Amino acid sequence: MSDAHNEHESAIKTPKQLIAAVIGFFAVTIFGIVLLVQYVTTDKLTGRGSDSQSAESVATRVRPVADEGFTLKDASGPKQLQAGEAVYTAVCAACHGSGAAGSPKFGDAGAWGPRIAQGYDTLVKHAIDGIRAMPAKGGNPDLDDVEVARAVVHMANAAGAKFKEPAAPAAAAAEGASAASAASAK
Repeated sequence: MSDAHNEHESAIKTPKQLIAAVIGFFAVTIFGIVLLVQYVTTDKLTGRGSDSQSAESVATRVRPVADEGFTLKDASGPKQLQAGEAVYTAVCAACHGSGAAGSPKFGDAGAWGPRIAQGYDTLVKHAIDGIRAMPAKGGNPDLDDVEVARAVVHMANAAGAKFKEPAAPAAAAAEGASAASAASAK
């Protein structure tokens, strides 16, 4: 057997072909890198279906935590009196919504009837001072007496009473002053 059949021959036979092959290899590699960089930089870098880099999303993430559900109020400013329904929802509904501890349920005319028969002033006095299992002002000492009275009117009227919601003390004083000036003008 001859050794000629076991020889390996290269496709590059001359130095000119070697230089052309090396330049071609580098040209193809650089061309591939340029295409890859161009492909990567032309698309947005956010994930598919994500708007995490939008201006609104970024603003939501960097917004102060204190803006989340907190209401800042001026402690030295005048107190804003709440409506009866708001006080009921925040304080009274815990017991009067379910009838806990024997409290009359909201809107139950049968349970509220004897209490409404005692009169507006008695109901308000019991709500402010507390009675039996009910703590004074429903357990919230920050409530103003007018706010408690408004909540009593809201609950009693839902059960069939026809009480008038009390006005704020400043408004009542202003009405009284205007009525007095109108009476003195006559």
